Amino acid sequence: MDRFQILGGRSLRGTVAVRPAKNALLPCLAAGLLTSDPVVFEETADLQDIHSMVGLLRHLGSEVEGVPGGAVRVRTPDVVEPEAPYDLVRRMRASILVLGPLLARFGRARVSLPGGCAIGARPIDLHIRGLETLGARITVDHGYVRASAERLRGSEILFDKVTVGGTENLIMAAVLARGETVLRNAAREPEIADLCRLLTAMGARIEGAGTHTVKISGVEELGGAIHTCIPDRIETGTLAAAAVVTGGDVELAGVVPEHVEAFLGKLRSMGIQIETGERRIRVRGAAGIRSADITTQPYPGYPTDLQAQFMALLTRASGSGAVRETIFENRFMHVPELQRMGADIRIEGNVAVVRGPTPLSGAPVMASDLRASAGLLLAALCAEGSTEIHRIYHLDRGYERLDERLNALGARIHRVRE
Repeated sequence: MDRFQILGGRSLRGTVAVRPAKNALLPCLAAGLLTSDPVVFEETADLQDIHSMVGLLRHLGSEVEGVPGGAVRVRTPDVVEPEAPYDLVRRMRASILVLGPLLARFGRARVSLPGGCAIGARPIDLHIRGLETLGARITVDHGYVRASAERLRGSEILFDKVTVGGTENLIMAAVLARGETVLRNAAREPEIADLCRLLTAMGARIEGAGTHTVKISGVEELGGAIHTCIPDRIETGTLAAAAVVTGGDVELAGVVPEHVEAFLGKLRSMGIQIETGERRIRVRGAAGIRSADITTQPYPGYPTDLQAQFMALLTRASGSGAVRETIFENRFMHVPELQRMGADIRIEGNVAVVRGPTPLSGAPVMASDLRASAGLLLAALCAEGSTEIHRIYHLDRGYERLDERLNALGARIHRVRE
């Protein structure tokens, strides 16, 4: 497994372009199963999760042209067998997103229960319950979800709690259902609005995308479309935090500032200089920043996927900052690794209290999941001496060549290939 060797203490300066959002690309690629016409993505990200989704689509019978990182064309005239096997699904939790499209268009699906990062239980019961409300017959046995339906029927669905994947799966299932479907307490993430933008271009009839109430009027069939996904808001926040922890001056290009407003608001409250413009954000780090508290919440609240990065940032701030995690119950696994580097962090239930500023020193650390690895990378960038981060395959799942792009800003990151 590859690892990073990082020499800390170097200020980052320059301009970096943010890549297309992984969490928008994945459901949009799955939406290609809903039509026999081509769906073209003008730009994609060269990420392991995107390669995994492309591999899954090919297994199902999709014709995929192009490679992740450039333009990709998906065409699905038919499926060989509507089954997503364990060997493919275990690599990426988002594989469950093929369940709704397969059921909607082909009337049957067999999808392995998903794998992914070990950050806590993320059950798919809301996906299953919603599909059953639309008329699907579903059983779960031997690690697989088996679903069938002659044709789904529109209905009203109230989610017990906000679920991003569940909202996406039910939207894709409902676009070909008979009649109207109303999703209440739907997730509001920008990636869901982006999926609805693609589906609308394909001929779907959707109202309320990006709100808590989404109405879908089913159609007989969908056509092809050309789509450009939104920029990755989590990468945007991670790169902005990298500028702050290194005391740098970095401009982020090709971004949507509104998508990271909760994060930028916290940076401003800490005394960090932020400038925003048309598809750009400039972040300038400074000495003497103040600490702040965060509570992770569904969008538009503070994102859980920027929690570990904020914790690394708090080690540079004066005072105590509380990080309250309300989304996942097991998302503090990066804390012991940060403590190995000298961070002063105390955990009380689902709250981590970080006291700073504390000098960090390089040490060998282990990444436990995608966003934890980003938090450790930020800590390494501002630590004294050299840090070695193991299991960076987690990072490669969600950040495209992040080491090369940070090095272009002045970082010293060496990838050791094994």
